[in-house]
Amino acid sequence: MAKKGARKRVAILISGRGSNMGALIKAAKLKNYPAQIVLVISNEPNAEGLKRARKAGVPTAIVDHRPHGKNREAFERALDTELARHKIELICLAGFMRLLTPWFVGRWNGSMLNIHPALLPAFKGLDTHARALAAGVKIHGATVHFVVPEMDSGPIIAQAALGVASNDTPVSLAARVIKLEHRIYALALKLVVQGRVRIVGGRCMIGKSAPVKSALVVPKDR
Repeated sequence: MAKKGARKRVAILISGRGSNMGALIKAAKLKNYPAQIVLVISNEPNAEGLKRARKAGVPTAIVDHRPHGKNREAFERALDTELARHKIELICLAGFMRLLTPWFVGRWNGSMLNIHPALLPAFKGLDTHARALAAGVKIHGATVHFVVPEMDSGPIIAQAALGVASNDTPVSLAARVIKLEHRIYALALKLVVQGRVRIVGGRCMIGKSAPVKSALVVPKDR
């Protein structure tokens, strides 16, 4: 574990290009940011994000799930060994396309974050932007939450929202939402590391947070 006052050691788990990974690495390079990204792990050996991480000077590792077949816990134990070897304190999932077992989630309870491209608890799972458009919602967004055994169901740390345009497509909506993801993931990690997030009754309570006075109303009354 890190010494008192040291920046927290964070690992990012990816399976693909690592868009949110890049945003976290960028934030962690700021001198006053309380966490450092010390490792990026992928279960996909050819994940594009591995190259991006190395280019940014972050060590990488590959823990391929395939040699373990259907034994998910065996894969996770190999993953956990790699995390322990690097003395990891917090995990950020960033497009990590593996469902985690209760064993692994319990081991990292309160120390593993995920970002989801929707305003949870709405639109859990995949294809969130297409489903949001099909439902006709007027406001959409992104959520950072703690990971629990149930998919996309953990205590919510931060959310960001935007208005849905009448001509939005899943592609255009995703392009706008991901900009929000980049903003709130770094913020959520910072708040957790600073000890400003408490889980009370299954909800995240953020200490010293000011109320938001503005409102997002869609459509606007011109």
